[in-house]
Amino acid sequence: QVQLVESGGGLVQAGGSLRLSCAASGRTVSTYDMGWFRQAPGKEREFVTVLNRRADNTYYADSVKGRFTISRDDAKNTVYLQMNSLKPEDTAVYYCASHRGGDYFSRYNYDTWGQGTQVTVSS
Repeated sequence: QVQLVESGGGLVQAGGSLRLSCAASGRTVSTYDMGWFRQAPGKEREFVTVLNRRADNTYYADSVKGRFTISRDDAKNTVYLQMNSLKPEDTAVYYCASHRGGDYFSRYNYDTWGQGTQVTVSS
């Protein structure tokens, strides 16, 4: 019933920008802490950022701090990830997910996931 659908991925040059969207159905995103993770080929899925349900606190992985911004549009029931100053090492499949408790940084503490959207950054 609950669905999260990411979109907005694609090819971008290093230094460029991209905005990812996570559209939710069967769930109101403002009711949950919502995060973004990414997974590069051959690597573990890693935490990128999270926005709490009250939209008054965020956390960012050190690797993206200062470059990425998580936000939410309650009217559209959509979470966004604005990605600026992109680097080749940002290349990954990006997933949004709803937090279920525990720390924000473990993928095991999120219970609903989107299908992912591919981001490829060329050097």
